Parts: sequence; C-alpha cells; structure tokens
Amino acid sequence: MKIASIAEIKSRFSAFLKASEQGPVVVTRNGKPVAVLLSLEDEDELDRLVLAYSPRFRSILEAAREQLRSGSGIPHEAFWQDLDPEKTARPEVVRGKRR
Repeated sequence: MKIASIAEIKSRFSAFLKASEQGPVVVTRNGKPVAVLLSLEDEDELDRLVLAYSPRFRSILEAAREQLRSGSGIPHEAFWQDLDPEKTARPEVVRGKRR
C-alpha cells in the first residue's frame, strides 16, 4: 500500500493510477488520510463499490436483515422458487377469466 499527499498525487497522477493496480494508494491532506485510489477490474466491481458506500442501499439492506431476524422475511429458497419462470408465467385467460 502506498501513501501520498494530494500534492504528490496531482503532480504524478498517472504513476499513482498505475501503482493502484498493485494495491490501494492512500491520499493524505496535512498527513491525514482523506481518500483512496483503487484499481477496478470491471464495471461490476465499480457497482459493488458504489453500493457499499451508498447510505440508501445500506439502510435498505439493514431493514431487510432486521426483517429476517424478526422472522418476517422470505426464506432464501422461497425467494428463488417464486422467481422460477414456470411459476411466474402469466396464467391463461379463457373468456376473460383466469385459469
């Protein structure tokens, strides 16, 4: 892991981006860490990173965990069974009525 000041990052940004491929680069201001440069493999990794730091997503996740703890959530197996394409196919309609 490398550590560099904002001034160093500004003067050699490309070099620090390259260094981030080997590990995180901690950016400091007045000797205190304020940011991190991370290398990404693909857009999925970016999505996961952004979601991990999203207050809204984290609150949704915590609410879901609380539902599971209280016993009012949907079990994992039931969730995937509900998404089974054969089960979620639209019912046939005969003479305006569902079968």
